[in-house]
Amino acid sequence: MHLAIDTHNGLPIYEQIVRHVKFAVANQLLQIGEHVPSVRDMATRLAVNPNTVARAYRDLQAEGILTPIRGTGLAVTPDAVTRCRSDRLGMIRSRLQSVLKEAWQNGISADELRSLFNEELTRLASDTALTPGP
Repeated sequence: MHLAIDTHNGLPIYEQIVRHVKFAVANQLLQIGEHVPSVRDMATRLAVNPNTVARAYRDLQAEGILTPIRGTGLAVTPDAVTRCRSDRLGMIRSRLQSVLKEAWQNGISADELRSLFNEELTRLASDTALTPGP
């Protein structure tokens, strides 16, 4: 599992870790029963404080995404895929609402927004480096 943390995007690092894990589960890059890296290992990989990773993992446990397996660490729960797919759509919807609100407040018409959206979607679809998830 590869995570990229952006310290300049305004989201707390622990929240970025939570989002990355949820997206990885939703996209089945992390499978049911698969273990996530240990707190120490993840903190080293990301060059962040272990407490930050621990907080993210606690949040994921509280949401039922990860469960502790005695003696081996934290693993993805059987219900995680459904929850993460739902959460993924919610996160994307929230970001989209923010962008649309900003555009609307700045006088961009609905037709201009639709055109812009369709252009960008077409561009993404033609980009061979990007492949849609499941």
